[in-house]
Parts: sequence; C-alpha cells; structure tokens
Amino acid sequence: MSAVVPVAGATPYDVVVGDGVLDALPGMITGADRVAVMYAEPVAVYADSVARELAQAGFAVTTMEVPDAEAGKRLEVAGACWDALGAAGFTRNDAVVAVGGGAVTDLGGWVAAAWLRGVRVVHVPTTLLGMVDAAVGGKTAINTDAGKNLVGAFHPPAGVLCELSTLSTLPQADYVAGLAEVIKAGFIADPVILDLIESDLSAATHPSGPHTAELVQRAIAVKARVVGEDLTEQGLREILNYGHTLGHAIEKAEDYRWRHGDAVAVGMLFAAQLGARAGSLDEQTLRRHHDIIAGVGLPTTYAGADFATLRATMSVDKKARGTTLRFVVLDALAAPRILTNPPEAVLAEAFDSISNRKAG
Repeated sequence: MSAVVPVAGATPYDVVVGDGVLDALPGMITGADRVAVMYAEPVAVYADSVARELAQAGFAVTTMEVPDAEAGKRLEVAGACWDALGAAGFTRNDAVVAVGGGAVTDLGGWVAAAWLRGVRVVHVPTTLLGMVDAAVGGKTAINTDAGKNLVGAFHPPAGVLCELSTLSTLPQADYVAGLAEVIKAGFIADPVILDLIESDLSAATHPSGPHTAELVQRAIAVKARVVGEDLTEQGLREILNYGHTLGHAIEKAEDYRWRHGDAVAVGMLFAAQLGARAGSLDEQTLRRHHDIIAGVGLPTTYAGADFATLRATMSVDKKARGTTLRFVVLDALAAPRILTNPPEAVLAEAFDSISNRKAG
C-alpha cells in the first residue's frame, strides 16, 4: 500500500510513500544506461537491494560508499564521487540514486547537480528526517568551515521513494530526532500533525505507531506545497527554516555531534520565544511548543556554546541578507512570518530562556 504526494513546479515529480515502493524506481530513470547508487555504511544492506533491483532492470550499476552523516558532506567527498562518475563514463542521460539519511541525499543531490551541469537524481531516504525534509524539495548542499549547507544548488529530484519499513531499523534516538521536522510542519502549516502526535505522545516516538504513515505523508505534503510554489527560496519557502537558524548554529558549534533534529527542536523553542517577545505569539502556543517537544523526548535546552559564538554563526545563515539577520517566527499557529533584525537584547533574552529553561 502506498501513497503519492506530487510536487509541482517547473520540474514536477512524485514522492511515493509506503511499503514495497522500490518497484517505482526504474520508471523514474527511464533512458539512463548507468546508475550510481550512493550510500553510507549503516544502510549498506538496503543499498545492495536497491542496486540489485536496478541491475535486474537492465541498468549498469556503480556503487559509491560515502562517509556517514555530516562527515560525508565535504568537498573532498563530492570530488571523489565525481571522479568515480567520470571513471564509469557517466553521461547526461545517466542518474544518481542516493540511499540513506538526509546527509547522503544532500550530498547525492549536489553531486548530481554539478556533474555535467546536472543529471537526474532519485532519493531513497531511509530515515524519518530524510523522508519528511532533506529528500524533498531539491535543495542540495555540502558544508564548509564557515557553516552548514552553504555550498549547493537547487536541483529537484526525478522522484523520491520513502520505504516506510526502513524506519524500523533506526535507533530510537534517530527516529525521535526526525520528529522535530514533523513537528515543525505542524506548527508552520498543518496543526492536524500536532493533534495526531498529542493524541498519543508515546506511540508517536515509534515507527510502528498508529499514525506514522499519516504523519509522514502530511509532513511531506506541507513541504511539497511550499517548494512547488517557491523552489529557490525567494519568499514562501523560508518558512521551512522555522527553528533552523539557531539549530544550524548549534550543529556547527557542536562540530555536528548534535543530531539535526535535536538542534532544530531547541531552535524552534528559541524561535517561539522570539515570536512571543515580538508581541505576536500567544502563551498557549508557546507552551504547546515545549509540551510537544518535551513530550516526544526531544531536547528543550542547550548549554554548550555561548550566545556570542552562536550569534556570529547566525550572521552567515543563508536567510541573512547582508548585515540583516532574519528569523522565521509565528504570529499564531500555522501563521509564520519573517522577523527582521530583532533587538540584540531580545535575542539574548530568548536564548537565555532555552539555555536555562527548567520547565517551559
């Protein structure tokens, strides 16, 4: 049983969600002769099954193992992948299939976007974070010493295949971290997501929960609607960065030892505090942020780098414009907007609230 979430735009594609979805893969790369299957070691067994599926369909398959997680999102790794594509004779008709978490799909998309100025890529995310966020929307990127995702391109995939059965292989902490992006989608656009999670907080933290498929589909649908209207983040798409400005700064400060979802969870609490201090977000919705994030076991505080360090990183965030610092905040539930250059005192107060927070 599967569901299809269409993504509109100049190069439309489908996100297929369900069990047994690999059957759709060959049709997404019709016309290719060669396919590179990119993966990291934790999903080697599943990547092998993807490669066999493609070989049986008549494609010449090259496999490329890359370092796991953020360690793979480096220029030297991308360069090694391009060398492998060149050695295998990849042409503009050929394709890359990225199998794994969000870091692998980010890297795979960037490698495909740059090779011969763009070849097809299909994402096969195996994590909750990858399914609901990284693999959908056409953002591709690698990291630099200056920050996360600062070098990349907009390169929509030819398709995305979300095999829900792979979620059961995730460590519990990784699955819960992925819930941060699901919760984000609920706060910025689809409050039904929040209702489903609140109906059974414990069940929401397990891939076998009664609402898992619906939560994944709804979160993907939120992103699909947004990126279908604004692929290159000229306006509407910025709302998807709710919680990410501080979240990315935390990840960099912690040398990417913090999970992305954990950092975004704290970032959402920071953004909610900014929204409240800007005089818009009501106390009930502010409290709801804390209750849901804490309720599923995501972190609600950060006690690592000082605010000055994080503030410096936020100044080079991709939403910044020159010296203007910009944050996504909420005026109300499902009512996001951009807050420009909030006073430094307000930023510091909002940060204090999550760095010293005890209970909401």
